[in-house]
Amino acid sequence: MYINKAMVFGNLTRDPELRALPSGVNVCNFSVATNRVYRDRDGKKQEQADFHNIVVFGRQADVVAQYLKKGRSVFIEGRMQTRSWEKDGQKQYRTEIIADRVQFGPSGSGGATGGGNKRPPTSDDETEASGRSGIDYPKDEINPDDIPF
Repeated sequence: MYINKAMVFGNLTRDPELRALPSGVNVCNFSVATNRVYRDRDGKKQEQADFHNIVVFGRQADVVAQYLKKGRSVFIEGRMQTRSWEKDGQKQYRTEIIADRVQFGPSGSGGATGGGNKRPPTSDDETEASGRSGIDYPKDEINPDDIPF
């Protein structure tokens, strides 16, 4: 038995591009950046970025094109596929992840979220910001014998 499974969690490096195949099926292409932090031989902290080409088909392609934007985090689950073509007498290759499942990550707050949906602040947010938890706890000692379980 052989396994071809890819799982990637990262940020979109560009807005998704939606196209239609001659068969009428929609296809969406975008790329995702992931990073890896490690220590080199000298013990210095290094960071390496990798870029992954993602392809999504069908209804899921429509949803991705509608809701995802550059900078948004996403979890991709799918399979690896390498395709080839000839251009100017040279053979070209491209390895892609064909997504079976696309799960949107948190839209985040501020920074490089690329226009994610941010909810307006609520009174609970203001209470937390002021240092209070918003719950009035009793100031008396709790007797363990009073607990019903």
